[in-house]
Amino acid sequence: MLRALALGLFISYMIFSVAADDNCNCDDEGLWSIQSILECQRFIAFIVLCGLTHLLNGWTYYGQHSFQLMLSLTIAKFLTALVSCATAITLLTLIPLLLKVKVRELFLRQNVMELDQEVGMMKKQKEASLHVRMLTREIRKSLDKHTILYTTLVELSKTLDLQNCAVWMPNENRTEMNLTHELKTSSSRNYRSSIPINDPDVLEIRGSKGVRILRPESALGAASSGGSCESGAVAAIRMPMLRVSNFKGGTPELVETSYAVLVLVLPVANNRVWSYHEMEIVDVVADQVAVALSHAAVLEESQVMREQLGEKNRALQQAKKNALMASQARNSFQKVMSHGMRRPMHTVLGLLSMFQEDNMSFEQRIMADTMVKTSKVLSTLINDVMEISANDNGRFPLEMRPFGLRSMIKEASCLAKCLCVYKGLGFEINVQSSLPDQVIGDERRAFQVILHMVGYLLNVYDGQGTVIFRVFRDSDIEDKDDKMLGMWRPTMPGEHIYIKFEIEISEKGSQSDGAISALNYASRRHNSNEVKEGLSFSMCKKLVQMMQGNIWISTNLLGFAQSMTLVLRFQTRPSFGRAIFAHGSSSEPNSNSQFKGLKVILADDDGVNRTVTKKLLEKLGCHVTAVSSGFECLSALSAAENSFQIVLLDLHMPEMDGFELALRIRKFRSQNWPLIIALTASAEEHVLERCLQIGISGVIRKPVLLQGMADELRRVL
Repeated sequence: MLRALALGLFISYMIFSVAADDNCNCDDEGLWSIQSILECQRFIAFIVLCGLTHLLNGWTYYGQHSFQLMLSLTIAKFLTALVSCATAITLLTLIPLLLKVKVRELFLRQNVMELDQEVGMMKKQKEASLHVRMLTREIRKSLDKHTILYTTLVELSKTLDLQNCAVWMPNENRTEMNLTHELKTSSSRNYRSSIPINDPDVLEIRGSKGVRILRPESALGAASSGGSCESGAVAAIRMPMLRVSNFKGGTPELVETSYAVLVLVLPVANNRVWSYHEMEIVDVVADQVAVALSHAAVLEESQVMREQLGEKNRALQQAKKNALMASQARNSFQKVMSHGMRRPMHTVLGLLSMFQEDNMSFEQRIMADTMVKTSKVLSTLINDVMEISANDNGRFPLEMRPFGLRSMIKEASCLAKCLCVYKGLGFEINVQSSLPDQVIGDERRAFQVILHMVGYLLNVYDGQGTVIFRVFRDSDIEDKDDKMLGMWRPTMPGEHIYIKFEIEISEKGSQSDGAISALNYASRRHNSNEVKEGLSFSMCKKLVQMMQGNIWISTNLLGFAQSMTLVLRFQTRPSFGRAIFAHGSSSEPNSNSQFKGLKVILADDDGVNRTVTKKLLEKLGCHVTAVSSGFECLSALSAAENSFQIVLLDLHMPEMDGFELALRIRKFRSQNWPLIIALTASAEEHVLERCLQIGISGVIRKPVLLQGMADELRRVL
């Protein structure tokens, strides 16, 4: 027993001695720090000593005991008292430690709760992102607007467990919002499919960003409930409907944007309300739907533009086809005009020019000259038609050359007299004596206009009377500005005069002038206005204006055409330059003896023209070799025994034209060049320039006349 007591006292002493050692520098911040362990040891020692003391008291309670036992009991009680005092003292430091532990425990619990909330939010965000990705993937599977919207409604209904979803879009006039897409269609008669765009809920949704919770009495929410009488909370959000036009001239924020409204209805069960997590999903999905709709709109507009471009391309192809057909028709027309009218007319003129040189009586010569002049007019008309059809600008070059004014007036009066006699009318002519004999201008077209004037007046008049032809110099117009006649001022040097041609029908008879006029014009209802709108007068007036002149019609008291006046401007002194086109008449007689024995080679693909041109050359005394192509001409020139002095070639031959033939002649006959004269029906300036560049000595414009050919040969030689 004593041994056990001694052992317990020894253990208590050791615990107390260890607890009394405070020279430790360990960290006491941890939960099981050295200081806390020591405090616990002291408390344990106190418990052990108290237990021993009570054991000794119980053991010594009955009977007498020895002195050693009582001494041990006294020592134990004394040590128990010391330990109790030490424990009581240490409780002052143990209580703050316990409080500190409790506070730390509270902080740890709060941190754990916050971490749980954050983890929950992260899980919700992950779930929301998963839903958004899933919805976005489903939405973007198609670029069709209706498919996108229907897929959005279905996927949102599955994800958020909705009662109904609906999409409202503005009409074309933007006065109403129409229900275009709905998940559950209502069959109720009270079902509203349109809401005014100025509805308060609609205005609030269109004017704000994010999800808006609608009021229970909202008309928009009631119309989107799918016909159900009861519905839960209703949320709505706007979706911008962007097009390509929204990005022209600025960003979508700077232009007026059209908005659609997405309405979502929760079920009435369980009194569900819209959570922040659900509204966030709706907001993100609405943005994705807006992007998908903008892509679909761009694709739709691109398809429309592609269709429009296709239509324009087809229209261009048709226009190209029509232009090709028109070009082919024009080429065919020119070919027919050239082969069917111009070439035969040139042949007739060439033959008539041969007859003019023969000995004929006075009446025969007048008839021959008249036939030549009228044939020239017809030839000029044919050339003008071909020039207009070829150039597409309605203009053609003028043939400005010297000619006899009085001779032209005489020939025109002869033709006019023949026409008047045929119509049963008299004819008088009055020509001013001071008119110059030689002027510079377009003789053929002036003659053509005069014949047109005579023909028109004879066409509109049907009665008895006399046609008076007056020609005189208009000195008053020469002193005035040319703009009074609507003409442009010339740039060519030299003096000029204005010649006025008047053709008037003087009526004769016993009746009054008004009765005669009414009777004579009864069958011809053409007044001056109708004439000016006619094609022939318009073309004639355009021709006169090209010749720097003017033409007009004078009417009588009844408003019918009675006279026509023509004013033309001619030069009296030639300008500096070289006339390359020779056409026939010469003011001075010249001998053709120098042409006798002249060796000429003629190249022309047209057999009739080649024969007539050969006859004209032979009539002048030339020895002519005629070929039908450029290759035959080169073969004839390469023969050593043939030394030709003149090469007369047509510029428009097939296979090898006249320009290429002239270049080859200059190349192969560089030492002894023959003189080259070109035949052409064109009067364009670039033809003359090209002829001069390649070394052609002269040009004769068709129709080829005897006197014109003689003059050009004389000039070249």
